[in-house]
Amino acid sequence: MKSLTIGDLKVRIPIVQGGMGVGVSLSKLSSAVAEEGGIGVISATGIGMNYKSKGKYSKNANLNGFREEIRKSRKLSPNGIIGANIMLAVTDFDDLFKVASDEGLDIVFVGAGLFLKKPETLTTDEFINSKMKIVPKISSARAAELTFKVWANKFGRLPDAIAIEGAKAGGHLGFKKEDLAGKTQSLRTIIRETKAVLYKYEKMFSVKIPIIAGGGVYEGKDIYNIMKAGADAVKMGTRFVTTHECDADIKFKTEYISASEKKDIVLIDSPVGLPGRAVNNDFLRAVSKGEKKPVKCDWQCLKSCKYKEVPYCIAEALFNAAQGDMDNGFAFAGTTAYKATEIQSVKEVFRELVSGYKKAEISDRKLESVFVPA
Repeated sequence: MKSLTIGDLKVRIPIVQGGMGVGVSLSKLSSAVAEEGGIGVISATGIGMNYKSKGKYSKNANLNGFREEIRKSRKLSPNGIIGANIMLAVTDFDDLFKVASDEGLDIVFVGAGLFLKKPETLTTDEFINSKMKIVPKISSARAAELTFKVWANKFGRLPDAIAIEGAKAGGHLGFKKEDLAGKTQSLRTIIRETKAVLYKYEKMFSVKIPIIAGGGVYEGKDIYNIMKAGADAVKMGTRFVTTHECDADIKFKTEYISASEKKDIVLIDSPVGLPGRAVNNDFLRAVSKGEKKPVKCDWQCLKSCKYKEVPYCIAEALFNAAQGDMDNGFAFAGTTAYKATEIQSVKEVFRELVSGYKKAEISDRKLESVFVPA
């Protein structure tokens, strides 16, 4: 399995653990993945729910909690590569980005919107010359084109890498719900079209922009197929939920194991105005029937949230689930979550993924040799 290079950052195993909120991927999971040679990712989304002060969820709780989890992860994996996932949709995006920069994270992934302007908490010089690798998340070649065009013209630099999230990913998705219910572009197609977009910018700036692709990647053979399609690395969230090191409660993890069929994974309308994918449960079934859950808003953590109108608080629902309260929450998940059958260690998962990759590679070479004339 070829290593991943992002500028001067060398990643031994080209596996990026997806950042999963609220409270699903924190210091324990991110450090464990980093120790195995991949990129461990802390989700900054709603992180303050784990650090409430006097029972109140606040912006300060978010910033303090984020800083604390970064430091914990660094202590557990002093030589590993630690990153974070920060949503543009959160109200305190600029402040969270500043914490990530100040704490010296190796890399930050930015999604839930097009990353077309610098955080207000950083000077132009700090942003342009950031040692922290900055990776926007996109769902189409068109989004990549717009992102790179704006960065080139406005900042005179490019993102350090690009993360493509396909239609099979879990959590909030960068597609319209009607498109997800029908036929969307395959991850391979998006990779191919995005590579064509990047080529001209790579030539323009004399740099290599790696592609990190995710959505439906669960086994070693999936990694091989996606990298053969042109990706330089893969991003995997669902596979790491059912690990001992995942920061979520065991009841959250067993939701995945109990989802034995594809139909157990459903598309939902998130209160924040985006479609999402999750394991179906009684909470979601009740919401789909029009039942509303009481919303107590300590502060508007999501820019687009109309907390007086929404059927439930998604931050609270996701936090409840991560704490094991599945009666009052639900688990976001990718389309492959039903494949989970047991709780494993992160080390075991990496061993299986690398082994599966090698087997797929050997099988492919044998197949190719059959069709290549002597």
